[in-house]
Amino acid sequence: MPDTGHAIAAVLVAAAVTFGLRALPFAVLTPLRASGTVQYLSTRMPAGVMVILVAYCLRDLPLTDTRALAPAAALAVTVALHLWRRNALLSILGGTAVHVILASTVFAR
Repeated sequence: MPDTGHAIAAVLVAAAVTFGLRALPFAVLTPLRASGTVQYLSTRMPAGVMVILVAYCLRDLPLTDTRALAPAAALAVTVALHLWRRNALLSILGGTAVHVILASTVFAR
């Protein structure tokens, strides 16, 4: 069993590394907040990420099968809710609810 000094040193090193890893992002990102590129990306990235997520989720969906109707309806409801209310939480919950209901009842195998 390690002696007390060794254990204290290990805890202090772990604490210092943890503190450093938690503080580093704030120290690095502070100068970037004034960057024009970062401001541009902050306005454009959310839509780009959503397009990538939709493409990823629908990539293996068989378009000739009736199983494609539940995700397609959920996507349509999500887009419609978002265009109507501009509320991301409502859009996500509404689309998820439609998909779960359709996939588990109407299109269940």
